[in-house]
Amino acid sequence: MNLFRSRGWIFVWGTSLLAVLGIALARGQSTPPKSMSGVGVAPKLAEEEYKNIQALKGIPAEQLIPSMQFIAASLGVECEYCHVPRQMDKDDKKPKVTARKMINMMMAINKENFEGHREVTCYSCHRGSANPVATPIISADEPPHESAEGVKPGEPKPVLPPADQLLDKYLNAIGGSEALQKVISRVQKGTLIAFGGQHFPVDVYSKAPEKRLTVMHLANGDSVTAFDGKQGWLSVPGRVHMMSATENAAAGMDADLYFPLHVRTLYEKFRVDPGEKIDGHDTYLVVGHSEAQPPLRLYFDKESGLLLRLIRYAETPLGRNPTQIDYADYRDAKGLRVPFRWTLSRPGNQFTIQVEQLHQNVPVDDAKFAAPPPTQTAQKPPAP
Repeated sequence: MNLFRSRGWIFVWGTSLLAVLGIALARGQSTPPKSMSGVGVAPKLAEEEYKNIQALKGIPAEQLIPSMQFIAASLGVECEYCHVPRQMDKDDKKPKVTARKMINMMMAINKENFEGHREVTCYSCHRGSANPVATPIISADEPPHESAEGVKPGEPKPVLPPADQLLDKYLNAIGGSEALQKVISRVQKGTLIAFGGQHFPVDVYSKAPEKRLTVMHLANGDSVTAFDGKQGWLSVPGRVHMMSATENAAAGMDADLYFPLHVRTLYEKFRVDPGEKIDGHDTYLVVGHSEAQPPLRLYFDKESGLLLRLIRYAETPLGRNPTQIDYADYRDAKGLRVPFRWTLSRPGNQFTIQVEQLHQNVPVDDAKFAAPPPTQTAQKPPAP
């Protein structure tokens, strides 16, 4: 596999270069727009930033690429399935024309049948296949039959602990509030495993309350993902992408050194459901809900109380893009239990970071988290 052509540079929050930087090819311009620079420019609409926008007119420009990611994940395809490489505004491919019709059909179904709520999406029918499956599949295994509450016939409804109890158990499992707040910085060095098992050195710098910088060292230069406490950015040599509001929210959550303490303040209410088995561990699922944001799903080990999986979502006009982070290899770090391995998965890509060295409360300069000079954003990106 050609590492840089087929997937782009992978950033450690799971964003590919094609998604956040290569979009200038679709715009027909040689420099990224000012709205990506982080300077106070009003957000533009998709049709103002890109050429030949039809079905998705009126959406914010920053939501167009996430929408394309949602379509690709729903159909299990790459960009080239619909688009002409390096001429993405062209309508030469029939799947692109069909995709517009499907988007309009989906929006009409939701408008006419679900009061405009996005209940039907591309994934509702495609389920990861370019061609929807219209006929039920016959399987050798008997399908599970469950009630509306997710309970199989004959089984008693499980008694679940309250969310506050599980969140308290998680905080205590890692060492408690006092031990957590004693940590003001953390430096981790290890290996990032991606692209079919390839290994790359990686450094992660964290500073309380929510600054984080991750550097993946590649043969052609460093891929950097950072959050300075307010604004996130991603870069490769000569190119910088300032994160959108949605990306900032995710980056801030990942960067929060005190997340086990702060998590209960992030959502208005929490619900507890039976969780799935993760690496042989039974879990409880705690779901955070707020009116104005997608839910957060947290899977806690029933025995230890440790967080084993986190799933968050990014809203797009077509559906939610999921990001899953699995935490493992918890070790003691001066009274605090820290995961030494985490795997980030999104539709179409996955990587694992295995920590080999960890140092806490070491000096970390705030300047490390600052984005490179804006002039670097004006350099012409190479053709993919």
